[in-house]
Order: sequence, then structure tokens, then C-alpha cells
Amino acid sequence: MAIKNVTILGSGLMGNGLAQVFAMDPNTTVILRSRSIKEAPLKPVQDNLKLLVEKEALTKAEADAILSRISFTDDLEASLKEADLIVECVVEDMEIKQNLFRDIEPLCKADAIFATNTSVMSITEIAKKTKDKSRVIGTHFWNPPFLIPLVEVVKGDETSMEVMDETYDYLKKIGKKPVKCMKDVPGFIANRLQHAIWREALSIVENGIADAPTVDEALRYGPGLRWPILGILENADMIGLDLSYNIQNYIVKYLEDAHEPSKLLKSLVDQGDLGFKTGKGYQEWTPEQIAASNKRLREYLIDVTKDLK
Repeated sequence: MAIKNVTILGSGLMGNGLAQVFAMDPNTTVILRSRSIKEAPLKPVQDNLKLLVEKEALTKAEADAILSRISFTDDLEASLKEADLIVECVVEDMEIKQNLFRDIEPLCKADAIFATNTSVMSITEIAKKTKDKSRVIGTHFWNPPFLIPLVEVVKGDETSMEVMDETYDYLKKIGKKPVKCMKDVPGFIANRLQHAIWREALSIVENGIADAPTVDEALRYGPGLRWPILGILENADMIGLDLSYNIQNYIVKYLEDAHEPSKLLKSLVDQGDLGFKTGKGYQEWTPEQIAASNKRLREYLIDVTKDLK
């Protein structure tokens, strides 16, 4: 099946971002569906495209063409009728996701692919209420999806390999960097890696080894510089697996292996220190610092991903 018509269910931050991602393919038309038509519903996409034009990552004509391929509707049945790929971007609530796929199944083509953008939930469980579970798949995009190339294509227990391959090939065709997660495990691939690092980072702070800004600097100016071009397992091969084994043999017994959330993290949440949302988390943040951090990230991602296309 050639994927040409994509429907996004949910018009929040990720929904708008995904509409932009799919519309970058000149052969794809995108419908962004929400329960209610909002004023200027595509403004987030317009703002993203404006930034890309300003950074010379797109021409004005290319940005206009992307926007022209996206339409917005509150008509669920009409949005699904011709869809080859349906991607849900609703809240991270298992029952809501299950019921959504159950309810839309009779409204869709028999070969339409049902993709969930969940970041951690079981694909197998999300598919539980559908009749044809072979077409339910995980497509975990990373935020902001129009800048982060990675998409984790996650196989549920009953997802067919045909659906896996079709989804993977399509995502590659439209310029993403898909990876196949062949087992439906919590957190998939990248979130498991990320949370393993977070666990150790918080342990270092909790145990007074270093403060939060120092931990961030150690990653940012050390291994973090290598990761975009040198994977951690490739790095192990580079230095030699004998050396890698000797290091592991010495250090792993000293690493954090807690199976509960960090006490530091819980205490901050309990006292209402939620990071950028409140101006204080592991560090204190002024509105100017928050704006600068978001701007710095987006501009960096635009620059670094230019070479990946």
C-alpha cells in the first residue's frame, strides 16, 4: 500500500508538529482533526515554518507548499474516509487510546494503518479493543517532531511485519530516521536510554557528587558532543571491547540501580517546583532564560539536522 493520505487525530503540540512533518512530503495530503475548530488552528505550524524560513532551512515557497497540504476539520468520519495512515496524538490515557481505535475502526479503510504516538505505553494493550490488531503500530516521534529526525517504530505483539515495513519505509521516504523496536517493552528504545542516564544524573546530585548545572555541563561538553555522530556501542567497538569489559567490570557495581523514582525529583514535585512551568526545578529559571533555552534548542536542531537530509 502506498501511503498518500495521513490523518492526525489531536491538534495539540505534537499533532500540529506531525501534520507539518507529513506535509513536507509533496506526495502526501494531511488532515489535522480536532473536536472543535479553533481560531487560527494551524498557527503553530505557521510559526514553525516561519522559523525555518528565517534560518534558511526552507524557502518561503516550500513553506507555503507545506501549509497548503494541511487541512483542518472537526468531522471525524470525513477525516478518516480516505486515510491510509491514522496517527493518534491524544492524551496519554490507556482507555482513551483504546476506545479511540475501537471507535474509528469501522470508519476506516480495511488496510489503513493505526499508529499511536505514545512515548511509553504498550502498543499491544492500546490495540486490545480493535478487531484487526495486526495494523496497530507505535510511531513514537520526539518533540519537536519537525526537527528531531528519530521515530521509533514499535511492534505490538500482533502487529504484522508488513505493517512494520510499510510504516518504516514511508517514514524513511519522508525524511525521518526511523528505527525498529521489535519488542513491546515500556519506554521502547530511546526513552529507556534517556531514563537510565537521568537516574544516574539524579543520583549524582542526591549524593552530593556534583550539582545539577555541573551534571549538565559534564554531559553537554563531554560525551554529549560525540553522540550525534558516534553511537555509544560504536564507541565501545572503537576503544576495544576488552577495555570496555574491564571498565564495566569495575564500575557497574557502583552505579545507581534504584527501581523507584528519585527522592529528589519527588520532593521537588511535591513542593510545586516543576521546572520551566514554575520557574524553579533543579535550577531556578527566569522568563528570559526559559525563552533563551527554547530558542537555543530549536536553532541548534535546525542547524544540525540540515546535514541529515
